Amino acid sequence: MKHPVLQLNPILIPEINDALAARYDVHKYYEFADPQGWLREHGASVEAVITGGHTGIQRPLLEQLPALKVVAVNGVGTDAVDMAYCRERGLPVTATVGALTEDVADLAIGLLIAACRNLCAGDRFVRDGQWATNPAPGAIPLARRFSGMRVGIVGMGRVGRAVAARAAAFGCPISYTDLRAMDDVPHRFVPGLIELARESDALVLCAAADRAEGIVNAAVLDALGPQGFLVNVARGRLVNESDLTAAIAAGRIAGAGLDVFVDEPHVPLALRQSERTTLQAHRASATWETRAAMGRMVLDSVAQALAGQRPAMSLTT
Repeated sequence: MKHPVLQLNPILIPEINDALAARYDVHKYYEFADPQGWLREHGASVEAVITGGHTGIQRPLLEQLPALKVVAVNGVGTDAVDMAYCRERGLPVTATVGALTEDVADLAIGLLIAACRNLCAGDRFVRDGQWATNPAPGAIPLARRFSGMRVGIVGMGRVGRAVAARAAAFGCPISYTDLRAMDDVPHRFVPGLIELARESDALVLCAAADRAEGIVNAAVLDALGPQGFLVNVARGRLVNESDLTAAIAAGRIAGAGLDVFVDEPHVPLALRQSERTTLQAHRASATWETRAAMGRMVLDSVAQALAGQRPAMSLTT
């Protein structure tokens, strides 16, 4: 008899879905017409939950799953998981830590280059037929060179280090801030965020943001200045969005490349309409390679927990 697994989010990789179906009795919670009715009838038998970083799982649902042996998060964020309650129960919560690093760093640099070089505005200029009607060289404003920019990184973890390596390849001097200085990185540590912004041409947010909120505010943006760029591939709540919107509208910073927002999928109109912004729909990890790697890590975590082992990627036990 197969172990019952409750899946809270779809997984987009067919081979992972096939493997789950072959190994387990998978119940897709997101397709249930009557979730509470199903839980009353079957919740006591569920042994594993697969969820996403945005969906997570909270205590009211966890309490209806008394046989649960693991919560496997298909992502790196555990903000939406009741970690305290899971620790209280001795319940392993796993995440796909490390699988997303390269793609997130790639997108951070891509957003920064796109913002500096006005790639999206240039694309629209050609697609809309404006080039033919405005062929003069001055029809598109001059852009900003990325190579050699002073890049400040907020959070020198896996992603921050990968961003630093990529930016360094473009000849960019790197500085960073974090909870402490890192002995194993060659870049300059700056203890204060405002100071880092003041000394940077581009500020790239890579912090985990488990507790931080609104740390990039008007003071930080003013320190970054009218020639500075902001990139966020971490968490939307790291940025005070109203302060950012005001800074973009007033030209107090040069531009922003954003993959994450405070209230996804709702993005402020001013950010959507501005030529100074380059936007993505929280897609930093959205490649076949990364999503497949994440799925394999989820499979491993579930298998280890159901075999009575401590999952290798457990963050709680």
